[in-house]
Amino acid sequence: MAALTFDSARRDPALRGRLIAIVAAFVVLWPTLVISEFKPWILLDEQSLGATGRFLADFMAPAHSAEFLDMLLRETWNTVAIATAGLTLALLGAIPATLIINEQLSVSALGTGRMRPLAHAVRQAVRWLLVVLRSVPELVWALLFVRIIGLGPTAGVLAIGLTYCGMLSKVYAEILESSDAHASDALLANGSGRLGALLYGALPEAASELMSYTVYRWECAVRGSVVMGFVGAGGLGQRMDESLKAMNGAEVASMLLVFIALVVLADQFSKIVRRRLG
Repeated sequence: MAALTFDSARRDPALRGRLIAIVAAFVVLWPTLVISEFKPWILLDEQSLGATGRFLADFMAPAHSAEFLDMLLRETWNTVAIATAGLTLALLGAIPATLIINEQLSVSALGTGRMRPLAHAVRQAVRWLLVVLRSVPELVWALLFVRIIGLGPTAGVLAIGLTYCGMLSKVYAEILESSDAHASDALLANGSGRLGALLYGALPEAASELMSYTVYRWECAVRGSVVMGFVGAGGLGQRMDESLKAMNGAEVASMLLVFIALVVLADQFSKIVRRRLG
């Protein structure tokens, strides 16, 4: 009797629920593995192992010729330039869009709390446009622009600009709406325009958080610009794609090392800026 009581006390009351959850997850995930034709054992066949071994062997001696390093430095700078130009383009669209969709800065809703039908319609139209912009990944935008304007960094800049415009506008509006509205409300009530209420009312309180998020997005843009290079949007990624197609492991190794260093530097820069703002 004592042993039975001891076993009952040690028994996990949530065990049955966990087992049911594991079985349910397996039942749901198994069809997706079948549909996606996920076959990791293909990596272990003789042909795949041989190709992998030859490719990885080149990684032991990264390319370091003067001509290659000059090209690598130039493409790395192009990658940073694409990310910075794309984010600048995004800001040019995100700042006015934030002014439009931010309900805290609504002049028509001042006092009554209800916006005029036209103001509400314009705000909703801009909101839906921003949803479309941020719903399409920058990689897809890059593919579209490469088809339209051809290979090169312009496609990457436009892709980052469109996607990040939608992202920045949404987050900027949420940050401003979560801040204290007393200062901006007072300015609007005394005849100030939306821009003045933003600059002198809402912005001083939310400036550090807005800047912190902007720097974080720049860091993401640096990583994204490398990925977009694989579809022909210029920068380090495009050169890496060419070296991968040529199975030149030495060049790929050098580019990966530079890419890792670039991401680490961007991350450290982002941390320093956020720490000083915080």
